Amino acid sequence: MRKTLGLSAALVLAAVLMSPGVSSSQGQAQMPAQPMSFFVTSVGGGDGANFGGLTGADAHCQKLAAAAGAGNRTWHAYLSQSQAGDVPAVNARDRIGTGPWYNAKGQLIAANVQDLHGDIERDRNNVRKPTALNEKGGMVNGVGDMPNQHDILTGSDSTGRVLIGNPAIVTCGNWTSNAMGNAIVGHHDRLGGANSSWNAAHSTAGCSQEALVKTGGAGFLYCFAVN
Repeated sequence: MRKTLGLSAALVLAAVLMSPGVSSSQGQAQMPAQPMSFFVTSVGGGDGANFGGLTGADAHCQKLAAAAGAGNRTWHAYLSQSQAGDVPAVNARDRIGTGPWYNAKGQLIAANVQDLHGDIERDRNNVRKPTALNEKGGMVNGVGDMPNQHDILTGSDSTGRVLIGNPAIVTCGNWTSNAMGNAIVGHHDRLGGANSSWNAAHSTAGCSQEALVKTGGAGFLYCFAVN
């Protein structure tokens, strides 16, 4: 009788383990989500396109990342810099690391710099409204929202390189002015106008906060973890 009971218990246990609702690896730790390595800033710098240069823009990204619990990484703003006197030209694509990059929910944005910019195949990145989230994991306003805030400052062409020309015209004095010139922006939602590029859609009306708002932005940045 004991042998019969033991055999029955074993058969029941085997049936439970083979059931579709039960995993034989239950109790083992699940694979953790990929840590955040990309976000759109939830707020601007507070002074239009004047961040105090690339260093100040990077500090803005770092501060927001730290507040979101990701301050253990080095963060850079996706911004290009124009050559001016002794100031060298800098390409946004060259200052963001090598990837891969994930948003606050662990969704892949791009595997590497080449995919991010479509060097080999167009639209290999995942920069779109549902995935181009801020550091808190929230969606950023785009076309159809009030207010529309889809203009993201970049100062870059579609390949992630600085546009040749007066820095006042394409980078608001290399991100040190809220008074002169304008800046190139991208659309994080890929919507609006004939050019829906994520990083090179059009120029702003100016460099002040009011001018950025006028063209559909708020002085937001793309931030990438370098390491």
